[in-house]
Amino acid sequence: MTPPVAFLDLKAQQARIAPEMRRRLEAVLAHCQFVLGPEVAELEAALADFCGAAHCVTVSSGTDALQIALMAEGIGRGDAVFLPAFTYTATAEVPLVLGATPVFVDVDPRTFQIDPAHLAGRVAEIRAAGRLRPRAVIGVDLFGQPADWPAIAALAARENLFTIDDCAQSFGAALHGNRLGTAADATATSFFPSKPLGAYGDGGALFTENADRAALFRSLRTHGEGTTRYEVLRTGMNGRMDTLQAAILLAKLTVFAEEMAARARIAAMYDRRLGNAVAIPARVPDSQSAWAIYAILLPDEAARDRMQSALRASGIPTAIYYPRPLHHQPAYRDAHDGRSLPVSEDLAKRILALPIHPDLTDDEVARVCDAVLANA
Repeated sequence: MTPPVAFLDLKAQQARIAPEMRRRLEAVLAHCQFVLGPEVAELEAALADFCGAAHCVTVSSGTDALQIALMAEGIGRGDAVFLPAFTYTATAEVPLVLGATPVFVDVDPRTFQIDPAHLAGRVAEIRAAGRLRPRAVIGVDLFGQPADWPAIAALAARENLFTIDDCAQSFGAALHGNRLGTAADATATSFFPSKPLGAYGDGGALFTENADRAALFRSLRTHGEGTTRYEVLRTGMNGRMDTLQAAILLAKLTVFAEEMAARARIAAMYDRRLGNAVAIPARVPDSQSAWAIYAILLPDEAARDRMQSALRASGIPTAIYYPRPLHHQPAYRDAHDGRSLPVSEDLAKRILALPIHPDLTDDEVARVCDAVLANA
């Protein structure tokens, strides 16, 4: 029997980097500085250098990165935070945790990124209603591709909005020749194990060009402490990255560029085989994707369900990112102003993610393509 294709293969990746990973982990076990040990500072420097940012502050998860960024700006009750309706729940839950209100924005039907024109309209609506203060916009670099940061930044400058780049799925991606990490006032990323650069547990990071903001992020991630451990300057949280995760990420960084190239090669193979049969991902112009997810579009929900079932029967796993837009989630219905967001609603019914990871073989890619073509 032919073995199933792996949707994500962390075991194969681990085998490739086992010597370096063991060396890194044994060093931590030897010095026993398990919280904010020397590997954390080393990782922060390496990540900042990789994406060209002035400052990197590692944290305990991508969600905590978003929360710390909003906390640092004092965003809370009465504030509106604009974000795409078609993304993962963390982007919307953080404003609500802080007492702010998420305002959902529709996305581009081809790239799936937040629609700048619709964003501008939503900001105008909220200002005209007068119930909330527009304070921030969280742009999400969905599935590995960058959002339209020049357009978002221009709007934010006009409207005096704080910008956060939710780069959880797209660390390593680039726009107009620059890697993501400096496009917004703050960039938040995640190192959840399934991400292109993933730890063996939760982890995240914040990037900024502002030294004062970086210092505030460091204080907030450690209970709001000041220059000494027991000087508490503000209400913070326990949001530190542990040293073992930093060690794992340092080991993984040694092969990250190679893995990014492998993901891009697999995406190109999918494009060539599938482009005439299904709607393949549109590229954001002048960009480089991290290819966290390769998502095709089927004609409708019934066709998507048939395709997913047929691939499953062939030993090919798939995933639906996302089966329900955020404004239709029960947790967010009360916060939503009732606006219809037709693109997000349509995508949720038609989207299907195929396997993509650096250890996917050419034969496995061909097997996935053959199964898709047979059922298109």
